[in-house]
Amino acid sequence: MRKISKLAPEWWDYTTLDKELLDEAASLNEKDLQNLERDGFAIRFYDTIEDFYLAEALEYITAWKQTTEENPAGLCGPIGPTGQLPLVARMVNELGISLKHCHFWSMDDWIVDGKVVSTDFPLSFERAVMALCFSRIKQELAIPEENLHFPGDNIDEFTQSWDKARCIVMQGGQGEVKHWAFNEPVRREGAYKDEPMSPEEYRKIGTRIINLHPLTMMQNARTSGGGMIQNVPHQAVTLGPVETWKAEKVSIWHPGHHDNPLGMRLTTLMISKGYIDSSVPISLLADHPNVQFNFYRPALGECAVEMH
Repeated sequence: MRKISKLAPEWWDYTTLDKELLDEAASLNEKDLQNLERDGFAIRFYDTIEDFYLAEALEYITAWKQTTEENPAGLCGPIGPTGQLPLVARMVNELGISLKHCHFWSMDDWIVDGKVVSTDFPLSFERAVMALCFSRIKQELAIPEENLHFPGDNIDEFTQSWDKARCIVMQGGQGEVKHWAFNEPVRREGAYKDEPMSPEEYRKIGTRIINLHPLTMMQNARTSGGGMIQNVPHQAVTLGPVETWKAEKVSIWHPGHHDNPLGMRLTTLMISKGYIDSSVPISLLADHPNVQFNFYRPALGECAVEMH
């Protein structure tokens, strides 16, 4: 029988994994991580935060420059990390890149009282991406409004938008619960009381409204809300593996403040070795044909006891 979570006993999460796997991940140094590269799984390090976010911003530019009227294309981007977004707008404006036939998909947003929050909501992801990026792009270069795809109350409309253009790359961060977007572990109840959802079943999930793991709520309170957990919704709408597998590449960015040294090592190890377990949702990417992990080297840290 699997262990009970140390974080939230009514949920599945990475603390239900075998201690041997967690200890193996904790023992990995930077060279070990680099050696976990394999076909279909690239690992990159960046020495400065400026280089890190510039490289992330360039993925937008590289994707958009491949689009044409006959072959529209774009990318899917996260709200977290966000340091790349103002750089994207600056590069589009300075280089005069027309986004007339380009597309952008946003990964997720919050749900309050059964509805997607409006852009008046302080934590709104749509509000953030517009303020940090798209509202800064010159009007004559801007993406048409109909090519900006946000997961709203009409989930079918968002799902169908993935067939309107190629998604060249899906960017993402990694949360402390080891999600990408808000692909959370499932609750420990019903059919999943003794075992988490099988990877095969999880892979069939598309965009939907989900309940958030307590660790995800705490992380968002910490990173975006000054710790004010009372302001963080307990539900979100998020794309799923179905949409993720429509992206030609999945690029995950680790600036070091969304997850900890163990978490970054654990998911790298699991994806490299094909250890797929839905209690670590991002481990499902082990089956995607083109994944890249990007690390800000100084934030990689080490797994060691250090009393403060």
